[in-house]
Amino acid sequence: MDLNASPLPEDDELPTQEPVEDLILDQPINESSVQTLHREREERRRRLKRENRDEVPRQHAQFARNDFMIQSKGSRYAGKIRPIPHGWLDCPPFGQCLEGSIVPSKVPLDETYNDAVIPGRRYSSKQVINGQRRFGRELGLVVDLTNTTRYYSPLEYTKLGIKYIKIACKGRDAVPDNESVNKFVYEVMQFIGRQKHSRKAVLVHCTHGHNRTGFMIVHYLIRTKLCSVTEALDLFKVARPPGIYKRDYIEALYSFYHECPEKLVCPPTPDWKRSSDLDLNGEAVQDQDDEEDGDNIGLLHEQHVENGPITNDDVLGDAVCYDEQEFLRQKCYSLFELSPTGKGTSQFPGSHPVSLNRDNLQLLRQRYYYATWKADGTRYMMLIALHGCYLIDRNFCFRRVQLRFPLKVEFEVGLPFPSLHVN
Repeated sequence: MDLNASPLPEDDELPTQEPVEDLILDQPINESSVQTLHREREERRRRLKRENRDEVPRQHAQFARNDFMIQSKGSRYAGKIRPIPHGWLDCPPFGQCLEGSIVPSKVPLDETYNDAVIPGRRYSSKQVINGQRRFGRELGLVVDLTNTTRYYSPLEYTKLGIKYIKIACKGRDAVPDNESVNKFVYEVMQFIGRQKHSRKAVLVHCTHGHNRTGFMIVHYLIRTKLCSVTEALDLFKVARPPGIYKRDYIEALYSFYHECPEKLVCPPTPDWKRSSDLDLNGEAVQDQDDEEDGDNIGLLHEQHVENGPITNDDVLGDAVCYDEQEFLRQKCYSLFELSPTGKGTSQFPGSHPVSLNRDNLQLLRQRYYYATWKADGTRYMMLIALHGCYLIDRNFCFRRVQLRFPLKVEFEVGLPFPSLHVN
């Protein structure tokens, strides 16, 4: 045996037998530049056709291997078992129904997590829907508060006619911002208010269905039931034990509604969270929705505040979503018995200040008037509603402010606008 001899070529390394017509094209002949261009282009086309024909079987084999492993492009978990959120497995799937419609829940996981969750412990979107049906509840709305899109696809609900709303909220070192709370309360109020005959359920979930979920639901209960923070926290605690267990979330609720509890009691961390998910200090590990991942969307909502000169910016309150603003505009037109001027051309229904000059003196004889000190700044009209107070600027834009006006009498039933009552 000659060790220096070259190895014999494998079958797939043998030179491919070229068609006769290809060999003829390779023979040197006298041809014009145009003919040379056509010939080279034809050779290139045939070579690509052969390469693509060889590549197709390999592509089909690759697709066959990935039929049951749906991974997003560039995912760091491609070909691996996708890890489930910390504490998710032993966390109860959902709690009791609040107000006859709102169900707190942990996040459902799609089939890409099945390798990490044994049968009998899985909690998918299909199991969520079937589980609620066993309690006589039909899902109509799902509110997703997680800060990522990797847990499941919204199509799992929307293809069944269930409305899906995404409100991305960070789960670490921050509570949901006021604009997210305003959007949540408005969307849930509108969904429940529009149901006349069959009352469908609203599923609200973050990662585990306690802190962010409880924070949003408590806000909703306070604004719709006119209860105190302590009462709303207790209602959620009964429905989803042990309730909100992060102290900063509870403190933020009391601070926002200007209430001071006699004794702030924070529930202990649940066993399913405390048993295996403790840091070196023995504290509960924060939710992992903020991890750097290709599908993280929460960063879009961050606002970076830079140091700059102080300006005369007197914009107050929190922004409301577009749909809520349009809803409030229509209510204002109804209250003032005005006719809308058309979509996109809404006009401020209040009065506009004018200077006391010679041209405007005649207005004092024609109309009732109010005298005020004219200073620089934004002027607002206030709308006091059952579920909150709103400042309206001269551009007819609304911002919600947290103000409370005590009212001892009960609200009457059968008002023209039961969802909006002006004191």
